[in-house]
Amino acid sequence: MQLVFCGTPQFAVPTLQALIDDRFQVSLVVTQPDRPQGRGLQLGVSPVKQTALTLGLPVAQPDRIKNNEEFQQQLTRLKPDAIIVVGYGRIIPQWMIDLPPGGNINLHGSLLPKYRGAAPIQWAIASGETVTGVTTMRIDPGLDTGDILLQRKVPVQPEDTSETLAPLLATIGAGLMIETLRGLQAKTLSPIPQDHSQASLAPILKKEDGLVDFRLPAKQISDRLRGFQPWPGAFTKFRGKTLNIWRATMTEQDIPQGDLLVSDRVLVGCAGNTSLELIELQPEGKKRMLAADFVRGYRPKSGERLGS
Repeated sequence: MQLVFCGTPQFAVPTLQALIDDRFQVSLVVTQPDRPQGRGLQLGVSPVKQTALTLGLPVAQPDRIKNNEEFQQQLTRLKPDAIIVVGYGRIIPQWMIDLPPGGNINLHGSLLPKYRGAAPIQWAIASGETVTGVTTMRIDPGLDTGDILLQRKVPVQPEDTSETLAPLLATIGAGLMIETLRGLQAKTLSPIPQDHSQASLAPILKKEDGLVDFRLPAKQISDRLRGFQPWPGAFTKFRGKTLNIWRATMTEQDIPQGDLLVSDRVLVGCAGNTSLELIELQPEGKKRMLAADFVRGYRPKSGERLGS
């Protein structure tokens, strides 16, 4: 099969590598333009571009694709059998959907129709899911609404964060994409329409999603803390300044919501007679530290409040 591969983040890299290892012909890799990164604002290349260059594959980085005649002509000349899309970060236009006879095939980091959108792994953990997975699907004009080709379930471990779960899903997803393409070649796959009544959304994360609301039970706060690593994380206010919470564990001590209880541990009250023990913290402008170091340095008192 002659393929065009569209992808940008690290999540897409295992699939690109698997296609090459399995001797598929990738005639072009399409990825986002280089972006200024870091304090020096030097141009940074995407993980997919880095991999493509290492593999000796040609790379295209169009600023836009919907009304880009030059890019459309480039893909038309290549005559791909299918276009593979993994975390590309652009809405695929109709001309691109219609171009290859095998269609556009997407790897999505959830069990569709759940968690359609840009951040499925993060929102699945943040929502307390104990099982998630990956899906291969045919792209249509909607947001992750196309027919399902294959799915693979993956358990979410209690200690999982988006940083630990994403690489696992990416590796499993790469194998699933190869299985999907082989099944399409052999005509053994039957696409299954999604049940749109069961759909949920996983919108792109915003900074404010990381703001901790102590009116929620400790379980919900803990799930969001795990899901939103490394960004936007989980943060609150302490003595008028930002306090990032990097690690915490649930307890059942009855403490007023948002109030601290300080002993040899640091606990904060949540809803439903639950609380969180704060394990690793980062005060504004400081490095990450264990709760014991926070107590020694800042001397918080029982009854002080977080969030104000």
